[in-house]
Amino acid sequence: MKKEKPSLAEKIEVADKWIRKGYPIRTVLKIIGIARSTYYYRKYYRVKEKTVSEGRPAPGYSYNHKGIKVSDEQIKAWLLDLVAHEGQSYGYHKLTMVLRRQCQLIINKKKVYRLCKELGILRPQREKQNKPPKRVARNKVITDSNQLWETDIKYGFIEGEQRFFFLLSYIDVYDRTVIDFHIGLSCQAEDAVRALQRALLKRQLFNREHELIIRSDNGPQYISQRFHQGCATLKVEHERIPPKMPNMNAHIEAFHRILQDECLDRMVFDTYQEAYKAVTEFIRFYNKQRIHSSIHYLAPETFYEQNRRGLIPIQEVRV
Repeated sequence: MKKEKPSLAEKIEVADKWIRKGYPIRTVLKIIGIARSTYYYRKYYRVKEKTVSEGRPAPGYSYNHKGIKVSDEQIKAWLLDLVAHEGQSYGYHKLTMVLRRQCQLIINKKKVYRLCKELGILRPQREKQNKPPKRVARNKVITDSNQLWETDIKYGFIEGEQRFFFLLSYIDVYDRTVIDFHIGLSCQAEDAVRALQRALLKRQLFNREHELIIRSDNGPQYISQRFHQGCATLKVEHERIPPKMPNMNAHIEAFHRILQDECLDRMVFDTYQEAYKAVTEFIRFYNKQRIHSSIHYLAPETFYEQNRRGLIPIQEVRV
């Protein structure tokens, strides 16, 4: 028959026995297998049981505007009458307002909620559902520039001002160029749309023939109606990656990781102006000088210009 392991209380009891005989506490606890912090906590500190406060008992009445007590039974009768007639679709918030106006009661919504719950007349709570993306990102093969851009937001910290700044970037997954970006102390959907406009202008893509896709995560800027309207106006397709799948936005995530390692982690910013200057200079260096093995060890802008003159085959970009 398998022997049961001793409990913690039993181990502590055995330890106390040997410690009283004069053996070193550290040695005894090590042999028995009890951490010293556990031993001292269990021996010298009493663990109090948590008690749940029930609060004061319900008084069983409320007052009206004349200072007269109205019993809970009368209030329940009024609630049932309201639900049977004009308040069929009312929740407890609206029932509270009706009781205050029609019955002149001084009553709060918490009590109305409790009474409705006792009567079983609470309306079912609506389940909050996340809006599904209008277009879910699908795996695809990219064969040239300006077919798929990825966008995301990166946070940086200004030590001297004890606040964050935001960087929203657009990157071409084929040539790795950060086409345009927004830096600011805030980042709204309007900022994302303006950065997209500038990016299209730089690439001269307003009169393009082929489809351009913008891929983003499900941040508030990208799920907003303003951003969807902006994409529709600019005639670009916007798709969002499924939740918890950042690997589908890997190129912009990789750029932000590079930015963190090679710029943000190496500098302490005292002012927003310092942060703005450092980040813009790094992006300029990233585009014009920093080489990438995936594009034949060229800088992104160099690769893009050479690729425009003649398609440069690279390893297949699957996203």
